[in-house]
Amino acid sequence: MKYVTKANGSRQPFDRGKVQRTLQKMGVGMGDAERIAREIEEAVPDGVKTSAILQMVRARARIVRPAVAYRTNLRRALALLRSKPEFEEFVRVLLREHGYQVEAGCVLAGLCGEHEVDGIAQKDGTTVFVEVKHHVSPHRMTGLDEGRIARAIVEDLQEGFRAGRCPVSIDGALLVCNTKLTDHAKRYSNCRGIGHIGWDHPEEQNLRSMIEETQSYPVTIVAGASQSSIARLAAAGFVMAKQVAYGDASAIAHVSGVPQKDVLLVAGRARAILEQ
Repeated sequence: MKYVTKANGSRQPFDRGKVQRTLQKMGVGMGDAERIAREIEEAVPDGVKTSAILQMVRARARIVRPAVAYRTNLRRALALLRSKPEFEEFVRVLLREHGYQVEAGCVLAGLCGEHEVDGIAQKDGTTVFVEVKHHVSPHRMTGLDEGRIARAIVEDLQEGFRAGRCPVSIDGALLVCNTKLTDHAKRYSNCRGIGHIGWDHPEEQNLRSMIEETQSYPVTIVAGASQSSIARLAAAGFVMAKQVAYGDASAIAHVSGVPQKDVLLVAGRARAILEQ
């Protein structure tokens, strides 16, 4: 049995199925994905780094799906967004894609203090405040502190509502982060009834699955275009690849200050990713 070395230095058995699923998410057909995954397993040495496997996956995938060359790894693409305001806006748009009514961030008064929240979301008769946590390193874990702080804010806002200070009746909190959660963070959130969406948590509706289900990829997923152009598009509010892919290039160029030819390049590559 071969082992792979993860970014944190830990080792785990090589998982051919995981490689195959990654290839299929890139748009590679099942037959080719099975063949490529098998070939990679046979070719890599024991202890190979997962980053090296991903490079091999992308190289092989580009042969059968050229559009893969236009796509950055999703975890890295999320990390490339600035925490404020781009990732916060990205999360608000993503939640709307999944049926939430979302208002922009504001300051809510609790019984004992004021709290700046990144959004207020409503769905199925429940109202929660949204707190967004973004890490530049996609491998950094999100820990317990965010959940503990959210719990305290929920209590203060609920008491503030009963005292007539908070205009919104808050039922709970929804934390959204771009990285994995520590086991302690998961246990605390589950115990306290705090919604917590991380890269792969919860299993049924995590950040990755929510993005892929609705093709709500960040604009930073587009590779091969000017990074300054991508950053300016995101800063102008075009945080989703499909906003650029199917938007009015002239209007986008005017709002963002990005030359129209560069907007068209990003749009074309975004469409190739979305339609692969």
